[in-house]
Amino acid sequence: MTRYYFDLRDGDDLMPDDEGLELASSHSAQEEAALSLADLAKDAIRSRRIDGQGGLLAVEVRDDKGPVLQARFTVHVKS
Repeated sequence: MTRYYFDLRDGDDLMPDDEGLELASSHSAQEEAALSLADLAKDAIRSRRIDGQGGLLAVEVRDDKGPVLQARFTVHVKS
């Protein structure tokens, strides 16, 4: 099993994952990144951190060798 780290990006802010998760495959890491990104987007909209200008949210996945994938979500909210 490989340990994957899921760093969260909210605009220019990066919150590194220091613990990671041991997962069986990169496909499992992709699924975990998608679920994390959905939660991140939901929380950002509920807390109104995203304004009419929009914002970039991302989960950047890495392992001990380096970057593996990035799941991105750009949000534009109009009132």
